[in-house]
Amino acid sequence: MSSPYINDQGARAKSAAALGHLLADSYFIYLKTQGFHWNVVGSRFEPLHTVFQEQYTELAGAIDEIAERMRALGAKAPGSFSEFASLTSITEETGASATAVKLDQLLADHTTASRTARQVVESAEGQGDVATADIATQRVTRHEKTAWMLKSLLQGP
Repeated sequence: MSSPYINDQGARAKSAAALGHLLADSYFIYLKTQGFHWNVVGSRFEPLHTVFQEQYTELAGAIDEIAERMRALGAKAPGSFSEFASLTSITEETGASATAVKLDQLLADHTTASRTARQVVESAEGQGDVATADIATQRVTRHEKTAWMLKSLLQGP
């Protein structure tokens, strides 16, 4: 038996719109994390350089998956800085900051993205869109785990 969701363009558009916010949040965190990776300095350079690289690499895959789900729903995935800026809840980092500030920012950003992903889950489930809900649930898990790891780095040795 097929789901009525498949043919409900309004439901598909709602799911895609919710995903657009998650995509924008994810992209901004990706960009910020990559910038921190490039510019990390100090006695914790090596472990932080590695952690940031692992995080932005994981985000790159997530960004692609979210955008492809939007396309599967029949929507255009945003692909410009101005589109992302209009959709994101994440603030941009433009200056040099201390390591603790970087970690604090990323912790807050992943917490925000987790909240955005939860909103996607709720919206998708309300529309009967189990595939989008699944992707967003995986993002909640990942953002919460990353936030936990960043918090542990803030506690230091």
